[in-house]
Amino acid sequence: MNHWLVKSEPFKYPFEQLQKDKSTFWDGVRNYQARNNLKAMKKGDLVLFYHSNEGKEVVGIAKVLKEFYQDPTTDDTNWVVVDLGPHKKLKTPVTLETIKADKILGNMSLVKQSRLSVTPVKKEEFDRILELSEK
Repeated sequence: MNHWLVKSEPFKYPFEQLQKDKSTFWDGVRNYQARNNLKAMKKGDLVLFYHSNEGKEVVGIAKVLKEFYQDPTTDDTNWVVVDLGPHKKLKTPVTLETIKADKILGNMSLVKQSRLSVTPVKKEEFDRILELSEK
């Protein structure tokens, strides 16, 4: 299993909306590296759900329900989506400030490639986020 992080601005699509919807396709990715990350996602992979711009914190975990397919919001075949569903809301959100200050998390793609909306997450980073969310 691989681990990932996706970003969403909470005023556009918060984690709570994913919980209500039960599933959604992750659209709007228009960066080739982020698209390639979507293509690498496999059914069952776990995905950290990060609220960007407002909050700047990991708030929940989603799960890949369906692997990549053509983005239905565009006719451009360069762009794809995956289906995500809610897995778990974190007990305590893990802020970007906490992530940057943590020696295990300081080199995460979230920090090093801050503009990228879909990034891989190492298992030890994923586990550390979960550990911090329990405090």
